[in-house]
Amino acid sequence: MKQTIYAMTAMVTMATGAWAHSKSEQTTPANKAIVTSVDVIEMRFDDPMRVTAIIMTGPDGEIGLERETGMDPVIVFRALPLADLPDGAYMVDWRGLAADGHPMQGSFGFTVAD
Repeated sequence: MKQTIYAMTAMVTMATGAWAHSKSEQTTPANKAIVTSVDVIEMRFDDPMRVTAIIMTGPDGEIGLERETGMDPVIVFRALPLADLPDGAYMVDWRGLAADGHPMQGSFGFTVAD
């Protein structure tokens, strides 16, 4: 009986782990933050993530970003805006591949205001 319980517990534990995916734990700027300037776009993940696409849009459309982080899976992803950001609302949309190979995506927004 004990062996059956141990086996079932192990199966549930392994199945739960298989359902876990990387997710964005923290962003810079923080989601819904109001900031005076933005030097870096940063995302921290709970597990390594290969960010395959990142797009930032603002009041005048798409904003150019320079990836500081390459295409390897990372815990911390960084990109730099190519120009100073004028006042307004911004949205960052990203896509990537989790360590287990599953496609992931997310977004966060912030406002630049003096």
